Order: sequence, then structure tokens, then C-alpha cells
Amino acid sequence: MCCPGCQAVASAIVDAGLTDYYRHRTEKARNAGELIPEALAELDLYDRESIQRSFVAVDEDDVREASLILEGITCAACVWLSERHVRGLEGVLDFQVNYATHRARVRWDSSRIALSDILRAIAAIGYRAHPFDPGQQESLYKRERGAALRRLAVAGLGTMQVMMLAVALYAGHQYGIDAQMQQFLRWVSLLLATPVVFYAGWPFFTSAWRDLKSGSAGMDVPVSLAVASTWGASAWATVTGSGEVYFESATMFVFFLLTSRFLEMGVRHRAGQAVEAVGRLLPATATRITADGGEETVPVSDLAPGDRVRVRPGDPVPADGEVVNGHSATDESLLTGESLPVPRGEGDEVVGGSVNRDSPLEVTVRRVGPDTVVAGIQRLLDRAQSEKPAIARMAERGTGVFVLGVLILAAVAGGAWTWAVDAATGFWVAVAVLVASCPCALALATPVAVTASVGALTRLGLLTTRGHALDGLAGVHRILFDKTGTLTRGEPSLTETVSLRGEGDEALAIAAALEAGTSHPLGRALVAAGPGTPPAVEALTNRPGLGVTGRVDGVEYWLGSPDFIRAECPGTAHRDAMESTVAAHPAATPVALADAEGIRALFLLADTLREDAAGTIADLRRRGLSVAILSGDRPATVAAVAGQLGIEEYRGGLDPAGKLAVVQEYQSRGERVAVVGDGVNDAPVLAGADVSVAMARATELAHASADLILQGDRLPALAEAVDRARATHRVIRQNIAWALGYNLVALPVAAAGWLTPWLAALGMSLSSLIVVTNALRLAARGRE
Repeated sequence: MCCPGCQAVASAIVDAGLTDYYRHRTEKARNAGELIPEALAELDLYDRESIQRSFVAVDEDDVREASLILEGITCAACVWLSERHVRGLEGVLDFQVNYATHRARVRWDSSRIALSDILRAIAAIGYRAHPFDPGQQESLYKRERGAALRRLAVAGLGTMQVMMLAVALYAGHQYGIDAQMQQFLRWVSLLLATPVVFYAGWPFFTSAWRDLKSGSAGMDVPVSLAVASTWGASAWATVTGSGEVYFESATMFVFFLLTSRFLEMGVRHRAGQAVEAVGRLLPATATRITADGGEETVPVSDLAPGDRVRVRPGDPVPADGEVVNGHSATDESLLTGESLPVPRGEGDEVVGGSVNRDSPLEVTVRRVGPDTVVAGIQRLLDRAQSEKPAIARMAERGTGVFVLGVLILAAVAGGAWTWAVDAATGFWVAVAVLVASCPCALALATPVAVTASVGALTRLGLLTTRGHALDGLAGVHRILFDKTGTLTRGEPSLTETVSLRGEGDEALAIAAALEAGTSHPLGRALVAAGPGTPPAVEALTNRPGLGVTGRVDGVEYWLGSPDFIRAECPGTAHRDAMESTVAAHPAATPVALADAEGIRALFLLADTLREDAAGTIADLRRRGLSVAILSGDRPATVAAVAGQLGIEEYRGGLDPAGKLAVVQEYQSRGERVAVVGDGVNDAPVLAGADVSVAMARATELAHASADLILQGDRLPALAEAVDRARATHRVIRQNIAWALGYNLVALPVAAAGWLTPWLAALGMSLSSLIVVTNALRLAARGRE
């Protein structure tokens, strides 16, 4: 039994001897489980680990993050409502919706709330959410476009017919018309206008009802009030045979607004193509090598770490992995912005989505699903397009207040005209105020501009990971560069080994062992130069930006900068020799190896400047930006690089805390600071800067702290990003100024009775189109 009521009914049937009822009934009653809508019951499937593995990223604290598609989003007010509702759920850490693509990014604590509960909460306010899939997104776009076209066609055809009848009614009013014919034309107008209002205009009513149920005042509330009141007053006049009818105003309003939103929808779809293009990089199937050496075609979603796949020339790599057989070149231009193919051979890593160009490759899969580089880029792009700059949050906060103010103004204006003239005049003035004031343009001012710019920058090879990056970069006064791996190639090589005690090869082997597994360029150079297999290391301790300590064959060693050795190593032997060697090689970067007795060897490493470093510095200066270098290398080495680039401000010998202190020093003067760097030691300063840029080859920690990532390590993209950020900021301000200016003009005109409802509808639609078209210029520039 599903409830005591059913139990009581069944007992009454049995007690009365009427059990033949169960033999003669034609179908069974629905049980409790069947009473649950099938779509909601299926949401529990998304809580399974096996299903979440394909679209959910999990961090060390079991905080989960997923990308969702939201169906039913019609305007920016829908975004505001869904974000506020879901963020209020216990256990939801963040929920942001990208209005341009209708994709949402949700982070939640799985110990406090299940994903199915989040999806049900979204369904409760009238939207449908499901995990993002590029194919589903394309299908959603097609369905949305098809539904919009059908409604637009009904509105367009109905409006044309009603307008022709309205001309006849107006002419008849002027030159005379038979009363029966006039009433006939009114009834035909009512018949034609009803499907326009209640089919084509139905999304406005559902959106308004959803807003009112949640206690908010979205932009579709005044729209629905205006349409419904216009149609209702005209229908009443038709039924009673008295008063005037304005069916043409109601239908034209619906048609103009649908046209505006249809064009806006096309812009949204195009602006969101950067994210969708990344999602389509991975193929649908892969050729997996079986245990007996054969081949089988499997869906990419079935691949697991450890599988071996064959990638033929011209095919995309299906997942992140390592080449185990073959030599070829891969095209990574869609991922990194680098136009030249990259050589790949045995032992090299390949990225899922890159295209194999020359010869077949056998690849061992290392990462699949949400752990791949492509999935990471998608998450970053989603975050960038859904996070809102401060100027956008301010505009959104004002939308609800604006709508409430409009409703009050409409009531006051209508009441005043009713008192001064008559009720009919007051009614149509109130309708005109409601129609003219729709804050669509204000709500669209920022999200469309941000989405267009993020997509354009992605095509240029600069990945925007946070929405505020564009806003921050537009107002930056100073850019601080790390040296190694940023202005230089980041691949220093060992130029000389100065042995102060014992054999140099033995000292180099110890240094290579201490640096095994490091991500720092200097450490990698020592590992690459090390002879043979390095010895085992015990009790390894890393001091980011300074050096490492560890025991090799029972002897404790210190390896790092001369400052680190002076501060940490107790041995003093050969320190003078170290100092004289360092002084004699000012352009080289010294790394010292010491034990408890003193300095054992000194390694001199040299780096080379990037070919595009000097040009980038000059481009940034031409844009009015100050440039400086912050580095952990010796001041003399930093000075040499600064001299080559013509940079007057530089500081060397800085640890992570020192770099952060310099950034805070500039910020205390009122300057907005951008930092460009890579490596673990740059993570704190990247996080502390107003805007941070990480190189593509930077560590994951640096990527997590950065607002932008230079794909392909193309430094010239920085100057392009500054131009793009300033243009975006300018366009957003133009859009907001236009939206506010339009309402400041339109509202008094409508309240004064000089604006008819259909003219108000036309003006409001044109206002939204101007905002969207202005923002679309940002995407067009990215294709030049």
C-alpha cells in the first residue's frame, strides 16, 4: 500500500466480500513509485559513481564540480533566479550559469547534498538540468531554434492579419462602417490574436509566473502584464460590444519582442561556440588495441587509464596519454594556439583532441573523462563565461529594483491619467510604460560582451579562466614578469660544473638525484645533464624558490641558490671559492651543492630569451603600461636579462613571500598589478595579483591560481589581451549607458501619454538589439 487511504479502501472491499473487483478490473492502480514523474526518478542515476566519472571532477576534499545544461532559460532574469535558488541549498558551494550557452557550473559537497537533489531543486522552479554533452548541447540549440521559429512564424502571420483588420477598423471609424461588420472584424481579430498571445507569447507568461512564485520581479513580469492586459481589455470590448480594441498592439508587441530574442539567441549560440568547439575536439570512438594485439572500435567514454589505442594519421588523439610506439607530429593549434605541428615520439605525452599528422602512433591512455586537458579547458572557460565582473553584478542587483520601480510608475501614471482624463486613457498609458521599460537591454549588457570576448581570446590562444579577468586587465597599470620560463625559454642548460671537492660527475649525479621529479626548469636541466641512473634519495625536502635537502648514501646534502646554502648549510668550506666563481659569471645562474663540511660543487646554468619577449615588452609599453621583472634568480642574472630587454625596474633573489610583498607594495600605491609567471613558486604571487597570467607549461598549482593561461606560451597575446579587455570594458559601459539612457527617455515619454504600446514595443526591442549587436563587434574582431 502506498498510504493508509489505499489500505482502508482495500480493507473495505475485502470485508464487504467484493474481492471479485480485483478479477474484473481492467488495469492495476498506479503504485507510489509510479506516481513519481519518470524524469525525476531517473535523476537518482546521476548519483552513481560510475556515471559521475564521465562528467564530474572531484578534488581532495571530495568537493565535486560538474557542467550542466539548463533547459528553459529565456532571459537574464532566469539566470538570476536559478543561481539564487540553487546557491541557497545546503551543501552547494557555488552555482553559476552562463547565459550565452545556457550551461551551468555547480560545485557541491557530496557529504551534504547529492547531485540528484540539486537537479530536483532546479526542476522545482521550472527548469530542466542534465550533464553537459556536446551532442546534447547542439540538439538543445536546434530545439530552441525550432521552437523560437515556430512561435515567431505564428506571431508574424497573426500580426500581419490583425494589422490588416486594424486598418479596416480605423478607416471605418474615420469614414463610417456598418456596426455588424465592425463587430465581425473585432471577433476575427480576437480569433487571430489569441494564438499569437497565448502560443507565441506563452514563454513570457511562464517566465513571469516562475518569477512571481519565487518572490522576485523579473523582466518578463511587466512584459506579461502589458500583453495580457492589452489582450484582455480588447477581448472584453469585443464581447461587450463597447469601447476600443487594440489587438494589433498586443500582437505587434509579441512579434517585436520575439524577433529581438530570436536574433539575440543567434548571437548567444555563435558566442558560445568557443566552448563547444573545445568539447568537440575529442572523437566519438577510438581504436583500442586488445590483449592479443588485435583492434576494436570502442566509444571514447569506454576508455580507461592503461588502455592502448592506435591513432592513425589525420585522426584526433582520443584521450591524454603517452606515446609508446611510433614517431609523428601532432597539431595542437585548437588547444594551444600554436600553428606549427609538435614532434611526438616514444615517451612523449600527447593531449586528447590534438590531431596526428604524419605516422601512426600507439598511445597508452593516462587520463580520461573530467581529468583530461580538454575537460579542464572546458571547466575554465565555463567559469570565465559564467563569473560576472563587478559592473555586471551591480547591474543585475539593480534589475529587480528597476522592475519594481517600473510597476509603481505604471500604476501611478495610469492612475493620474485616469483621474485627469478617463480610465481608457489611463489604462493605455500604463500599458505603454510597462512595454517601454523592459530591462532586457540592461540585463544583456554584460554577459553577451564577456562571452564574445572570451571566445575571441580563446581563438587567439589565451584561455580566460575567470570572468573578472577582462574587467581587471582593462584597468591594469603595471605588469610584473617572472624571468625563468616566462621571459626566457625556461629551458636552461648546464654550461659548466665547477668541482671544489671530489669528482664533478659524482657531484652532478647527486644533484640530479635530488632534483628528480622536479618541475623547476633549473632542476630539470640538472636532471637532463646527470650521468646514468641517479642514486636513491631519502628524506627529500623542497623549499620552493630556494632549494632542496636530502640524504644520498647516508650523507645529507643541500642543493640550491648560494643564498640558500649560506642560510641553511652548516658547512663553511670553500665558500670563498663559491663567491668568487659566482662573481666571475654574472650572466649565469649558479646552483651550489653542499654537505655538512661545506661547498662540494657549483653548477652554472644559462637560459636564453624568448624570441618574442622584446617585442612584447615594447607593445605593452606603447599601451601605457609599466613593466618590471621579479625573479628568484641572482640579481646579477636578472640585471643581465633586464638590460637585454630594456627594462629598468627589476628585482632578483626574491622568494615567493618576497615577490608577493613587492606586488602588495605596488598595490598600496593605488596601482592595479598584473603578474605573468609559471612554476610552484609563482602560485602565491599569482593569487595575490589583481590579474594573473600563467604560461601554458606552468604547474597545475600556477594554473589554479591564474586568471588567464597563455596557450602555446605566445607572449604577444598579452598585448592583444589588453586591447581586448579595454574594448570589452568600453563596450559594457556603452551598453549599460545606452540601456539606462533609453529608459530615462522612454519612461517619461510613455508616462506623458506620447507613446503608443506598439511603438513602445518596437523601441524596447530595438534597444535590446543595439546592445547585442554592439557586443557582437568583440567577437568579430577576434576573427580578423
